[in-house]
Amino acid sequence: MAATETKEMSPAARELLVVKTAVAAPLDPGFAPLVLGFRKYVKAVEDSGSPEELHLALERPGGIVSRVKLPVFPDDHLQVEASLHYVRLMVRTYLWQRGAFKLTVSGPPKQCDELKKALSPDGACAFDAKQMTQACGCDEPFEVVIVKDPEELPASKEEQVKCGRVADGSRIAFDLGKSDMKAVAVKDGEVIYSSETEWDVSNPDPDYHYGVILKAMKDAATKLEQVDAVGGSMCGIVSPNNEATNCDLFPNVPPDVYKEKVVDIIIRLVKNEFGGVPLKVINDGEVTAVAGQMMVGEGALYGISLGSNCGCGFVDLDGNLPGWINEMYATPLDLNPEAPTNPWTPFRGDIPMYLGQRAVTRLVSLAKIEVPAEMAPDHPNMNSMNHVPHAQCLKIVQAAMKDPQTEPQARLIYETIGVYLGYAIANFTEVYKPYDMKHVLILGRVTSGPGGQVILDKAQTVLEKEFPELAHIKFHTPDERMKRVGQCVAAAALPALKRQRTS
Repeated sequence: MAATETKEMSPAARELLVVKTAVAAPLDPGFAPLVLGFRKYVKAVEDSGSPEELHLALERPGGIVSRVKLPVFPDDHLQVEASLHYVRLMVRTYLWQRGAFKLTVSGPPKQCDELKKALSPDGACAFDAKQMTQACGCDEPFEVVIVKDPEELPASKEEQVKCGRVADGSRIAFDLGKSDMKAVAVKDGEVIYSSETEWDVSNPDPDYHYGVILKAMKDAATKLEQVDAVGGSMCGIVSPNNEATNCDLFPNVPPDVYKEKVVDIIIRLVKNEFGGVPLKVINDGEVTAVAGQMMVGEGALYGISLGSNCGCGFVDLDGNLPGWINEMYATPLDLNPEAPTNPWTPFRGDIPMYLGQRAVTRLVSLAKIEVPAEMAPDHPNMNSMNHVPHAQCLKIVQAAMKDPQTEPQARLIYETIGVYLGYAIANFTEVYKPYDMKHVLILGRVTSGPGGQVILDKAQTVLEKEFPELAHIKFHTPDERMKRVGQCVAAAALPALKRQRTS
């Protein structure tokens, strides 16, 4: 059911949730962003005369609890089907934003029961439930507990994460992406070496991955007299103690082998090869936000890396991370019944098909840009976990953007992605409440070249026309070098040194 869930949306749900945009996406006229459906639905509940609430407590390891409440119609309301669909969408969003191995819920009985069913092993959201337990390092199935009174839910308990901001000493850092990995050597805050290495994330052998990462890091280390610390970022969910608990960088490594050789892959590498120097690894989206705060000099910043996937992260006014998993690649953005399926999940309309390089490659034919047959959107090469052909196709589009003959066609791709970005930002402002958002930094290979500014300009237009209350948000983009290695530079500063260096 999951892959066609939007198509099976009831008429009541579709009426409220599928909303036409004020700013059209040039190559995607059917685009129906979640945020517009969210706002129309919430207003309908408020105007119903009998609004109710569904209360959620998302529990993570260490006793951490996030509390959320969702507006819903009563169980006997004619539009209750809209609530059931809306709740599934928002629970998926909050699970991947915050993480949880257990969900406690209170509210209208039918909707509580339906949510529990959706998160069961055979339910519509079984994928999310299974991934969440793995992300939290739990062997037990995802648990949903229904309580009668909201006061019975666990109390909120969040734990912010403070990261280093100064890359003193001699450090190496890395950024593991799905198409390539980047490595840098940093000496007292200055980048003295950087590299990019393409790798095959579909390889099932963890020793292959260990070797590729090791070589890139050792190459960087040769530029330093010593290595005082290692910082890094990677796609996927990283635990507070640097474990790759659920990283889709290694999709074909068997589960038992993943647990044995991948979860602690960076910890082992640093211990075996660099003497166990201080290490800090965080999610790639989070390090994007950290990099943005370092560049802009202010917090309340959302960072988005438009690369092989879509990495997202947020830092508050003080530059601290909220302590969530921020894996927004698995969250919904588009409720169009014909929305593309996310290759990493069984669902339609998820974010990476709109803000990563796959957004470019799926639009290339619509823009009538010539690419080799094996790069056509419907070719098997472009519908696997291998990201290399997408990176190659992106290069063709970037070249087309610089050619006066093909620039108008290529521009349509970037304008379409800009529309996606604008509505995605509006959606993020909703789900990241109570935090305010003042800045947005975008980087990543999709933003390289003149197309990056086109994306920003169109996103700004969306905010001004559709969400004037958000028009104050300032967009930032680093220079070309920072776009490609900015995450590594910020990652280098993450770990604290064991001792202060003396002059």
